[in-house]
Amino acid sequence: MTARLDFPEWIEPMAATLTQERFTGPEWIFEQKLDGIRLVAFKRGPNVQLYSRTRKPQDLPDVVAAIAKLPANDAILDGEFTWGSGRGVYHVFDVIWLDGRDLTSLPLSERRELLSALPLTAPLARVPEVVTAAPWEHARVEGWEGVIAKRRDSPYEHRRSKHWLKMKCESSRDFVVGGFTDPQGSRTGLGALLVGYFDGDDFVFAGKVGTGFDTKLLTELRARLDAMEVAATPFTRAKGLPRLREHWVRPEIVVQVAFLEWTVHGKLRHSRLIGVHLAKSPRDVVGDA
Repeated sequence: MTARLDFPEWIEPMAATLTQERFTGPEWIFEQKLDGIRLVAFKRGPNVQLYSRTRKPQDLPDVVAAIAKLPANDAILDGEFTWGSGRGVYHVFDVIWLDGRDLTSLPLSERRELLSALPLTAPLARVPEVVTAAPWEHARVEGWEGVIAKRRDSPYEHRRSKHWLKMKCESSRDFVVGGFTDPQGSRTGLGALLVGYFDGDDFVFAGKVGTGFDTKLLTELRARLDAMEVAATPFTRAKGLPRLREHWVRPEIVVQVAFLEWTVHGKLRHSRLIGVHLAKSPRDVVGDA
């Protein structure tokens, strides 16, 4: 730990990087991804100032009063403020300055120990670790927005970092393959599947699926799709179709796709392949965004 003579007027909050990967490991901790506003609290003696992620002052008297009572001469706390029934809660997940010490170079595990020693009282709450075999599945069941994976040895970085990764809860549904694109670079087989669904007599383009494949599946799918190729697109309602390296196929293969959400233009956002359903009828894949 290093001492710093001047208490900082501002720190750039550390931000998590979105990932579609799902993993666990002893080097990671998981926390609930909260749906509120980022709140950084600066305590200097009895004076407490609260700021949003973009350094906008926040007026939360109950939070200010609770932080002012903490047995620390000066501190900087990082967390998320949420509103629920009654008054809101300031969920604290990190401490990055404490009693004249800059803690940013310490590993997260040590910062969490220092945070655990602070007597937080309502409306302050400590963000607990999520301990389960599949934290992202736990988040889905609980109705959370997702989870944050953080490396136990990570310092506090004033930027978006891959030491903190956010896993948002996904939806999944079936789509029908109507085409694909050629691979680029070192990738083999195909680049992305072009998928859609049936809406009455229309075959509606829903977007691309370019992740979730291994090399074996890429090769097998390309061989199967090559045998189904047709000259023109099968999509009858299709905005945003690729215009380079595209191939069209008969809409006969059904795939299961996970995705975070629909865009305002009715396309899949952050999609990945879960599986292929060769026995399922494509005409059963109906609905819209």
